[in-house]
Amino acid sequence: MEGYDLIGDVHGCGATLASLLEKLGYHQRNGVYRHPRRKVIFLGDLIDRGPRIRLAVTIARRMVEQGEAYIVMGNHEYNALAYTHPGPAGSHKRWLREHTPRHNRIIQDTLEQYRDYTNEWEDTLAWFKTIPLCLEIDGIRVVHACWDEALIEELKQRRPDYCMDTQFLIESTNSKTQAFRILDRLTRGPHVSLPKGIAIHSGDGFTRQSFRAHFWAQAPQQWGDVVFQPDNLPGDLETRALTHEERQKLSYYGPEQPPLFIGHYWCEGIPALPTHNIACLDYSAVKYGRLVAYRWSGERVLNADHFVWIKVPKEERALPKPWEIDFD
Repeated sequence: MEGYDLIGDVHGCGATLASLLEKLGYHQRNGVYRHPRRKVIFLGDLIDRGPRIRLAVTIARRMVEQGEAYIVMGNHEYNALAYTHPGPAGSHKRWLREHTPRHNRIIQDTLEQYRDYTNEWEDTLAWFKTIPLCLEIDGIRVVHACWDEALIEELKQRRPDYCMDTQFLIESTNSKTQAFRILDRLTRGPHVSLPKGIAIHSGDGFTRQSFRAHFWAQAPQQWGDVVFQPDNLPGDLETRALTHEERQKLSYYGPEQPPLFIGHYWCEGIPALPTHNIACLDYSAVKYGRLVAYRWSGERVLNADHFVWIKVPKEERALPKPWEIDFD
């Protein structure tokens, strides 16, 4: 083994995923992408939004099941599990994740693409449930959104395999529970609420009452010190002081910690490293951005030259490409 190729949020860009794997030196044998000396680690969010969701899931799942890859849970896989799971007995909720217009819209593309493959969808959901929430392997750490040491230790005590069971899934939809705190922080990351009456109208068409915050500023003072998303904060909110309560709610990952790989944050432009030991690999693939990998070969200090990416073409949504696999 030379190392791992960590791949950010695919979001249904299945043809581009196949192309990126080929660029990284993986070739399909017996329906599985393989490399003679390396393995892949997927950072979650295989589903939703993109045009070839089933293809993306099939490529990743076959690699994981054949020992050619690992994967961690993304918030979109978690959302799908909660969206399709009935509410607990005696509850007023029909589903763990309510079928609101907003939630319906997020998962709409996935449900449409699996509509004629109901058995495959049920089987896919069962597989999602086996995906760990985080991973520590060979000196690196991997989580979809945020590595919070204390919460991960709580998870390890409860679930040594870092995976959810049904009880954990049910609890995780109640904001007062330990399961919710763990799931929310690891798959969605820290958020800071916006002032009442102020919202961000995001480029993906959603309106948000909070902003995504990062977790590697040692002594942040202002909102601008921690904001980590493509959408700018309205007005002069970047200079707004972080309150003590807001700072207390943030996580912190120090420069002495092992290399950490995350997705989730919809970065834009040329891939860059926010710190010497953290790489974010979500570069908005489904918005015709980049599907990004990092080639890790044992280094403790990460190197931006190790990013490999493919720009997602607008025709991803059009005709199949020569490299696209027909798994049916």
